[in-house]
Amino acid sequence: MNRGAVGAADATAAVRADIWLWAARFYKTRALAKLALETGHVDVGEQHCKASRALRAGETLHIRRGEERFEVVVLALSAKRGPAAVAQTLYAETDASRLGRALAQEQRRLQPTPHPDSRPGKRDRRALRALKSDSG
Repeated sequence: MNRGAVGAADATAAVRADIWLWAARFYKTRALAKLALETGHVDVGEQHCKASRALRAGETLHIRRGEERFEVVVLALSAKRGPAAVAQTLYAETDASRLGRALAQEQRRLQPTPHPDSRPGKRDRRALRALKSDSG
């Protein structure tokens, strides 16, 4: 079975969602792609999906990765992770998505970044460590 890129000739072909997100380079590892799917950061056609869901060409994905929001249409399928140039041919980002990401990036750039006056002391570090361990 050939698990590489699938052309338009095979309309019944499908690839797992977590594998496609990894191959399209939205996530660095397949485990991160699976975690994003499980936590609801990826929607297929306005519905949450599982990592094992079969993606087909033509489906629309809404991907939330940190502060970035993507809306992409699946153009081709691949189960192999290749170079970035090849990965970009697997999907087409919508114009609205591209414009929204550019506006959000500009807003983040214009916001002032708060900087502390000094490094945290021993007591502050302990409080931060306790806060991080409680939230995780």
